[in-house]
Amino acid sequence: MSDDDFESGHSGASNTYPQQCSALRKNGFVMLKGRPCKIVDMTTSKTGKHGHAKVHLIGIDIFNQKKLEDICPSTHNMEVPHVKRTEYQFVDLDLQDGYLSLLDDAGAPREDLKIPDTDLGKEIKKKFENGEGFMVTVLKAIGEEQVIAVKPMN
Repeated sequence: MSDDDFESGHSGASNTYPQQCSALRKNGFVMLKGRPCKIVDMTTSKTGKHGHAKVHLIGIDIFNQKKLEDICPSTHNMEVPHVKRTEYQFVDLDLQDGYLSLLDDAGAPREDLKIPDTDLGKEIKKKFENGEGFMVTVLKAIGEEQVIAVKPMN
């Protein structure tokens, strides 16, 4: 019986990396309560009699726009998500199941992203019905992907 179990096909790359709390910056990304967030505000309190300076972080979830807060000592590490932003050319929309047909820069097709259930989704539908050509911006972090913006083709 072997102790080696190589069943999973995971690359070993982590979805996050540690960064000292005091090194985080406004408009940067951080994990708050297990969600990838963009830091919209951060304040540092002075050290107390016995303690560390505390950093109060306020972030907006990059996928659902919910506001999250956390407080951590400035010397502690926080997890920072690897956030990848990709532009795709919009090709088609399947109105039955809501999946988008997209092309990346290399011309490779992509059909596994759903239209967002937001005003952005309505905007995509309207542009599609008007026959407009446009690009969509997709954010990817912690294994989640979502269309977050639309822009006209150049």
